[in-house]
Amino acid sequence: MTETALIPAYARLPIAFEKGEGVHLYDTDGKKYIDALSGIGVCGLGHCHPAVSAAVQHQVTQLVHTSNIYNIPLQEKLGQQLAALSGMKNCFFSNSGAEANEAAIKIARLYGHKKNIESPAIIVMEGAFHGRTLATLSATSNRKVQAGFEPLVSGFIRAPFNDIEALQTIAKNNQSVVAVFLEPIQGEGGINLANDDYLKQVREICDQNQWLMMLDEIQTGNGRTGKYFCYQHSDILPDVVTTAKGLANGIPIGVCMAANQAAELIQPGNHGSTYGGNPLACAAAIAVLDTLQKESLFERAEALGIRIRDGLEKSLGKKPYCSDIRGKGLMIGVELSKPCTQLIGIAAEQGLLLNVTAERVIRLLPPLILSDAEADELVAKLSEIVINFVEES
Repeated sequence: MTETALIPAYARLPIAFEKGEGVHLYDTDGKKYIDALSGIGVCGLGHCHPAVSAAVQHQVTQLVHTSNIYNIPLQEKLGQQLAALSGMKNCFFSNSGAEANEAAIKIARLYGHKKNIESPAIIVMEGAFHGRTLATLSATSNRKVQAGFEPLVSGFIRAPFNDIEALQTIAKNNQSVVAVFLEPIQGEGGINLANDDYLKQVREICDQNQWLMMLDEIQTGNGRTGKYFCYQHSDILPDVVTTAKGLANGIPIGVCMAANQAAELIQPGNHGSTYGGNPLACAAAIAVLDTLQKESLFERAEALGIRIRDGLEKSLGKKPYCSDIRGKGLMIGVELSKPCTQLIGIAAEQGLLLNVTAERVIRLLPPLILSDAEADELVAKLSEIVINFVEES
């Protein structure tokens, strides 16, 4: 298929990859790249990890798909592993993060209607990104991605991120609220971190007002921040958690997990997915979970994140054009004082794959399997690219 046969939904770089190994990708000309984006946070184990490749190769010779009309033993096994890791009670499997978030929104609405609230409302955050389906687009706080798709789905109340007083004010003035839905760290919004006690305070407000606490951990989950889920740094248990990206290292899968009263809301006929949690995707995800735990990659992500941020602080932190270096684990943002989206292409030319969000924030989501030497190479290469970009432009 040629590019002219594709709907032009993406402004693609003029690069095509044909091979990946560990933290590196190789394009069709054989050029080698450090992948500091992991396919937008997906390939946490890097490319072609032996355990995942073996699991997928075996499963594809056994059974790929049957549908959820029947029991799927690998889905049961994966659900049990996720429940044990997360503290949640049960899981609904889908194909993507946006679909997992759709399930969360539907859970909140079911919860509201069971409380006899005619028009249940969900509090979402300024700077949030929850997906591109119509409901998740409506929950997102980005006019650029919403433009042209109005009318949006109603039932969302927007609040400032990391602002407990705003939630308290909404609680006093709106009786239709049934849930708070937020990312522990806003990824697309610019790697925005909340105060250390923010999630605990949100949990308290939700308990006081009988709201569901729902967390979008599509990007922050699966070991990226130093715990399996980011909320585990705060020692709380949400009512609903979604994740996807790093769950199966590139095989499409998403999951919406529920606990407490949220775990009992969806019943047969309320929701479904043809492909969700099929044997192939579950086999890949089980291999990922096993590897993350056997190789202690949660702890490794935390240590690597500190190493990379410290290195960037030494090389860029005192530069007048570097506004901030922030992050948790291997979810890192370098904010510049000027727009820098051109850096995506410039860095790729230099053999480094990264992303820019919120126009001025370089987003790094490298694989959790980075060696110390590869982390240092990433810091050195990025620092040189940024210095040349700003000081020579």
